[in-house]
Amino acid sequence: MTAPLVNDASLRERPSSPRPTRLFFWAFKAAEKDWQGRGLTIVTPDRAAHTYGPSSPEPAVIDVRDWRAIRRILSGGAIGLAESYVAGEWRTPDLARTLMVLATNFDHLAKLTSGSAVLRAFNWVVHNVGRLNTRAGSRKNIVAHYDLGNDFYGRWLDPSMTYSSALWTRPDLSLEQAQQQKYAALAASIDLQPHHRVLEIGCGWGGFAEYAAREIGCTIVALTLSPSQQQFTVERMVRAGLSDRVEVRLQDYRDTPETFDRIVSIEMFEAVGEKWWPTYFKVVSDRLAPGGQAGLQIITIRDDLFEAYRSEVDFIQKYVFPGGMLPSRRRLAQ
Repeated sequence: MTAPLVNDASLRERPSSPRPTRLFFWAFKAAEKDWQGRGLTIVTPDRAAHTYGPSSPEPAVIDVRDWRAIRRILSGGAIGLAESYVAGEWRTPDLARTLMVLATNFDHLAKLTSGSAVLRAFNWVVHNVGRLNTRAGSRKNIVAHYDLGNDFYGRWLDPSMTYSSALWTRPDLSLEQAQQQKYAALAASIDLQPHHRVLEIGCGWGGFAEYAAREIGCTIVALTLSPSQQQFTVERMVRAGLSDRVEVRLQDYRDTPETFDRIVSIEMFEAVGEKWWPTYFKVVSDRLAPGGQAGLQIITIRDDLFEAYRSEVDFIQKYVFPGGMLPSRRRLAQ
């Protein structure tokens, strides 16, 4: 469906080659037969509106302000979509709604989300040069992400400063309560006891370490590569009166010499890098005392997406987690 909208003299109307524009809208048209969820309206700089999916009173809207957005999306896929938004080439009245619609129909929009093969290869090479997760590389990658400032993360994390997926055992729980439920479930899964000495690989801002020391009474060696996180966590344990139970180290997991009754690692594996996955599991095995247990919380990607994902660079790897890599369940089992 195409309908003219009110003209906006402030638009930067730059001519677009008909072929890229046709390809752009063809991808959405091809996806329409399998469309799921809310509809999507794309408004072009000439103020024409193109609607896909079911008609709904409040469709998601992509308001293209510059024709260059279409070229950028076609060449860069999901990264191009994000970069063109940051550049102001398109806008939307509800970003969360628009991203939800695009994510729901991700598989059907494969022609758009994959981008140019040449550009994907170029991005992969550029991204991986200097981003290897050696000891020095890991520290560089972690500092790039976590040393943006504790105040920044404190603005949108829950009061426990937990930077990982929560567990809602009931829908009415607050985020803070759901994070505590997650900690309790993880502790129960490894039968954590007061007499246990625990190694936490990637302690973040100390949420689990505080929970385990306060609620269970065990002792913890908490590892981080972020100076900001280390300082925050040390001060946190002082305030909580738990400094005698929690030791916070600025240390790579590969350099910890002792053995422990339990090992916990919450969404740190994603920063290890595929080349070092065997090393990570060997370290976990070597650091466990006889009869010990490890509890790992890991974000995974779908098995059918893994091979393409591992040879490309997505927005999160490029701008959020340099050096990051998600496993699939099948790859973990291997």
